[in-house]
Amino acid sequence: MSQNTTTADRIGLTGYGRYLPEKRLTGEEVAAASGIPEEVVIEKMGLTEKRVCPPDADHCTDMGVKAAHKAINAAGIDPESIDVVQYHGSEYKDYYVWSAAANITERIGADNAYATETYALCASCPLVVTEVRAQLLAGAIDRALLVTASREEDLIDYENTDSSFMFNFGSGAVAYILEADPDPGRTAAWVHAGHAVTDGSFSQDVVMHGGGSRNPPTHDTIDENLHILDVPDPDGMKERLAPVSLPNYLDVADTALEGSGYTRADIDFVAVTHMKRSFHEYLLSELGVNPPEDGYYLDEYGHVQSADQILALDEGVERGRVEPDDVVLFLGAGTGYTWAAAVLEWRGKPW
Repeated sequence: MSQNTTTADRIGLTGYGRYLPEKRLTGEEVAAASGIPEEVVIEKMGLTEKRVCPPDADHCTDMGVKAAHKAINAAGIDPESIDVVQYHGSEYKDYYVWSAAANITERIGADNAYATETYALCASCPLVVTEVRAQLLAGAIDRALLVTASREEDLIDYENTDSSFMFNFGSGAVAYILEADPDPGRTAAWVHAGHAVTDGSFSQDVVMHGGGSRNPPTHDTIDENLHILDVPDPDGMKERLAPVSLPNYLDVADTALEGSGYTRADIDFVAVTHMKRSFHEYLLSELGVNPPEDGYYLDEYGHVQSADQILALDEGVERGRVEPDDVVLFLGAGTGYTWAAAVLEWRGKPW
């Protein structure tokens, strides 16, 4: 429970929205496409189903705009009052070398906002919450719209079992509003401190070999199926990641909690990147909370890149696992490899 917010640092989350495409891909279907046993996909990988996009619709900006409208309506604000639209979703979007943030800003009518993007893959949500909170505290802006969307499921080849840890990738979008010193009556959560760390030794462990300046797109890169996500050395990556992943998760969590005036004993709910079920439960146990009651496991969504934290929070609220005054810990990790955390104090949905 929290009593740590003062009028000097009141940064609030005042509304959020989400959008998910209608089409579902089940764990059984992923198993059939990959040749991996169903029980491994469903139980070990933790995927009962996920959402996927059709080829000609639900592009990242389309999903982001739909989620943004819901967030704006939930917060009860005018789009013209937004100071910045910050996209922190997939770099695989409508076009390459292109600003999804600018497109979303135009389409929602945020005429007084500037548009920018942050790309930290699946660690982006807690990382961007921390960055935007700092801008709000500094008085650089008063209101921000954060948007993330992903359809990186398009980049998965289910016959390439080297990349099997990404077979849980699903599609969707979330958006949320952060404000400086909002009216408590319209504030869903107070936003406290965050922290992030990066281990760049993992920077080339997950790549799309074709399409960049090192290997520009050609007929050959297409014929050789190089425009998919790949893990060049899956065993080596797993061997090097195993000893550092848990300590880095705990490091960013503890630092964010300390900066917010809390300890692990204060955590009521954890909203974390979708991962294999056993590690999810182990991580929550190490944090001193009880899985699954004090978190939500995204087995009905899969891993929707940096949308996972808001999706898990929303499920926790709807299922009665998150109540007023609860301390919520956002945790994320993204290939590259970056780990990030942010701390919130839930107040309740005012919408």
